Amino acid sequence: MSNIYANTAVLLPEKKKSQVMDDLWKKISISLPRVDDIVEAKFLEKSGARAFFELGTMGCGKVYGREYILAKDIIKTLKKGDAVMAKVLDLENEDGYVELSLRDAGKDIVWKEADELMKKKEVLELTVIEANKGGLVLEWKKIKGFLPASQLKTSHYPRVEGGDKERIFTELKKLDGQKLGVTIIAIDPKEDKIIFSEKGADAADLTALTSKYQIGQVIEGDITGVVDFGVFIKLEEGLEGLSHLSELDWSLVQNPHELYKIGERVSAKIIGIEAGRVSLSLKALKPDPWTSVAEKYNKGDIVQGKVLRFNKYGSLIEIENGVSGLCHISEFSTGDKMREKLEIGHTYPFQITLFEPKERRMTLSYLGEDAKAPEVPRAEI
Repeated sequence: MSNIYANTAVLLPEKKKSQVMDDLWKKISISLPRVDDIVEAKFLEKSGARAFFELGTMGCGKVYGREYILAKDIIKTLKKGDAVMAKVLDLENEDGYVELSLRDAGKDIVWKEADELMKKKEVLELTVIEANKGGLVLEWKKIKGFLPASQLKTSHYPRVEGGDKERIFTELKKLDGQKLGVTIIAIDPKEDKIIFSEKGADAADLTALTSKYQIGQVIEGDITGVVDFGVFIKLEEGLEGLSHLSELDWSLVQNPHELYKIGERVSAKIIGIEAGRVSLSLKALKPDPWTSVAEKYNKGDIVQGKVLRFNKYGSLIEIENGVSGLCHISEFSTGDKMREKLEIGHTYPFQITLFEPKERRMTLSYLGEDAKAPEVPRAEI
């Protein structure tokens, strides 16, 4: 090495001498490992609770102590010359060896593969090893992952009336031992967590099935499931659509089970097709009540309104079936005072403060229980 430097000093000007040395050191440093790097290690031998590996130009590596115990099952299968991937824990320990971990290297490689699978949205065929009240547990590369019930495809989603958790759990347990096609949608290597989804696994097949349908098309189908957030309707074998709670009726629907039953034949309008999923509307085929009240009410009218529900903005008030507006919480100063004055299901006098039927928007002002509203004929609520 000294001869190289000497020759360089003769041939090059003084200014370039330091630059050449910097370049040489850069080349040397590039070949050196760093802590946490994954390197190839060739097995040499084991002695007691220690295993030695050849690292080429990097010298010799050693796995010992706790790392030897954790990698014992791997080490006992190795023969001289076998190559394995190892993680660098220390560039030079007290004995002059590069300290290695086989266990951590294996984990890093697995998590890197999981990340690549997630980015590619590759479908994995995995077996359900257990169910809980929130979903299913599956295992991939000896890592337990979770498949939330919300990420099940429609044919596997537990359609339980009333959303009873125990009955949902019973339905989920029926999938125990079955193989499902899933994709990875989230990973957390530090917590050893993987989240799976079944929804994207059959996207290609579903996309092919939905290609014959168009937004705006009216279909007929049997209701195959009634859940808290809407109803499932069969379009054809292997394809279902969902009519969300907000698309069941023009009036507020709080319990779909009161309106629809499994097996009932219905007509619905397709309002969305995306990634093999079909969104349907049942209310779109029903008369829009806002069109019939456009000439009936005006801003400033005093009306009788029924309290449907409370939210953080105030109370939802219905003046006719399917025609409702907001009475803002500022009318009462606080939510507690609002609940003192109003009761869900009861009717009170209100004044219309904003009325835009084309936009389906209305706001109302509470007049108090003693105020009198004119008797306006209205549909039964």
